[in-house]
Amino acid sequence: MTENPDNPPVFKQLRDLRELVNPSGPRKRLAVAVAQDEFSLDAIYKAFRSGVVDPVLIGDEDQILQLARDKNYNFYGASVVDVMDPEKAVELAVRMVHDGRADILMKGKVPTPVLLKGVLNRDWGLRTGRLLSHFSLFEVDTYHKLIGLTDVAMNIAPNLTDKIAIVNNAVDYMHKLGVACPKVAVLGAVEMVNENMQATLDAALLSKMNQRDQIKGCLIDGPLAFDNAVSAESALHKGIRSEVAGDTDILLMPDIEVGNVLYKSLVWFAKARVASLVLGASAPIVLTSRSDSEQSKLDSILMAALA
Repeated sequence: MTENPDNPPVFKQLRDLRELVNPSGPRKRLAVAVAQDEFSLDAIYKAFRSGVVDPVLIGDEDQILQLARDKNYNFYGASVVDVMDPEKAVELAVRMVHDGRADILMKGKVPTPVLLKGVLNRDWGLRTGRLLSHFSLFEVDTYHKLIGLTDVAMNIAPNLTDKIAIVNNAVDYMHKLGVACPKVAVLGAVEMVNENMQATLDAALLSKMNQRDQIKGCLIDGPLAFDNAVSAESALHKGIRSEVAGDTDILLMPDIEVGNVLYKSLVWFAKARVASLVLGASAPIVLTSRSDSEQSKLDSILMAALA
């Protein structure tokens, strides 16, 4: 992390975020739905041992304890709640967060639709009236700071209203990291407005709305092609004058296909590190997949603790 008295902190690595966690502050309570998942348990144990969270492991108690024994994990002081049925385990985890008995919800060995069904329950879910969106922070060796991607996993084909909500969710999170005015690049296939390409029209509207203070707390520019968004040299070569180009904090995806492909390209081709959350609920949701690394899951828990 680098700091300048006149500028906000610049986070270059995901591990820099650990500095924001108050070591003398209370641990966050982490409710894990269907916790008998060895891939998640590794990350949860590290977060527990480092003093970030106090987990509540909800699921098949015998399986959870056996996994812990196999790995020589001592969850002394943590809670294990025996709930055999996955849907009931999700309900208890969500209810705990809803009632204020937990601060963070985490997906274990349960399908995402089952977890989200609980999150969206009208009586005991985590609805706020805001759109839920997926937000990822990437650490890429070839970029000078952490960069966010949104949305790559929740909203399939967001319209303009959805994109406003997605931007607001991401910007609010960046504010929590101390980035006072995050720079948002609205991506398209080209950097010129084309009436036949809806992504470019949405980008132009988002930029103008930002200029008129209809979207606050950030700086938005678009449409920008990916190379313009992350490379000032590329933008200069194309004659693009922009405060966002080459210094982007958040990349707004035109749709889930573009987002998902870029996300996986960065992970598998660029070997980037990533942490992800679902934002827009009344509490942060750690929604990782089985293919995510242990480090990614751990970084995601840390992200949630900061949210």
